[in-house]
Amino acid sequence: MSKSILDASRHGSVELSNDEIARYSRHLIMPEVTMDGQRRIKAAKVLCIGAGGLGSPIGLYLAAAGVGTLGLVDFDVVDYSNLQRQILHGTKDVGRKKIASARDRIKDVNPNVQVELHDAFFTSENAREIVEGYDIVIDGTDNFPTRYLSNDICVFLKKPNIYGSIFRFDGQCTVFAPHLGGPCYRCLYPEPPPPGMVPSCAEGGVLGVLPGVIGVMQAIEAIKLIVGIGEPLIGRLVHFDALKMKFREFKIRKDPKCPVCSENPTITELIDYEQFCGIPQAKDAHDAEPPVPEIQVTELKARMDRGDRLVLVDVREPFEWDIARIAGSKLIPLGDISSRMSELDSADELVFICKLGPRSETAVRELQKAGFTKALNLVGGILEWAKKVDTSMPRY
Repeated sequence: MSKSILDASRHGSVELSNDEIARYSRHLIMPEVTMDGQRRIKAAKVLCIGAGGLGSPIGLYLAAAGVGTLGLVDFDVVDYSNLQRQILHGTKDVGRKKIASARDRIKDVNPNVQVELHDAFFTSENAREIVEGYDIVIDGTDNFPTRYLSNDICVFLKKPNIYGSIFRFDGQCTVFAPHLGGPCYRCLYPEPPPPGMVPSCAEGGVLGVLPGVIGVMQAIEAIKLIVGIGEPLIGRLVHFDALKMKFREFKIRKDPKCPVCSENPTITELIDYEQFCGIPQAKDAHDAEPPVPEIQVTELKARMDRGDRLVLVDVREPFEWDIARIAGSKLIPLGDISSRMSELDSADELVFICKLGPRSETAVRELQKAGFTKALNLVGGILEWAKKVDTSMPRY
């Protein structure tokens, strides 16, 4: 059995009301929890970064369990595409700030929980100020800059970082806590993958119920660390395959040369994570990769209406093409561009289309290397077209 991460003095003076005793009675009669463990839960302060797919089950179950203070970091608003998996939010919340919607739902689940809202993008400028007041950080994000940032600040402040990630039908969960003897995120991944190598959930999709499984696992790990029971996932990573309904466990170890958590770290302060993870930044002219030629959706519509000779090439996948497409476009998935380049005429003016723009930009660069000089990238992709040109087109 592990030891609680909370100092004994933190929960010694915490009392449970009669209403709380009734609410948490199924905890109190468990010999592993009892009144003492529930007081620890009430005394705990947990920060969840992200109020989306993973943040939803994390927030709901930690609130129901009686965590005294629950912090939420998010800057986004609720979108219809969120509702398939982000159960903190409902149809009536579309357009609202996620943290406002989440607060109302959590308060409905358990009004005893103090909800602290951080309406901000989690950055190196605010990370220390936000994190230092909490006992545990739970990473419910889906981007590399925030993952590396949450890892590093937790290492520096000696906070457990409960990690979860999801993609399509697969998810994984572990606890990064070098101060408790385990590895950190950089022990596994010292450097992020090249930009565009790993698609986001917005591009690759995710099974709606999958974050329920992984988020609940993250919430369980938080309760175990707070109460001091069981064997936390420190040094162990659990992978879940929803299609096969199989769990696999992998041992993960500290890297003695880890740039952050080793005895001789090379990174001792928060860095520019957007640049570190390959997010485009302002660069000197001689360093910057030349931009690809672009066309806005309104300009494309005007030229199509004029009858200009344009060849539209959609580089999305066939199942995306089935959802929505621009009339007259030709489907060549990005992975097939190289082998099907002969289907395109370099004398034509080509407009490449994807969902948001990055994949079509990649296609344009590939065509440029092959000598095509009249290739354009549609800015904002099919979603921008649906927003500004054809509002009847479904969005996904």
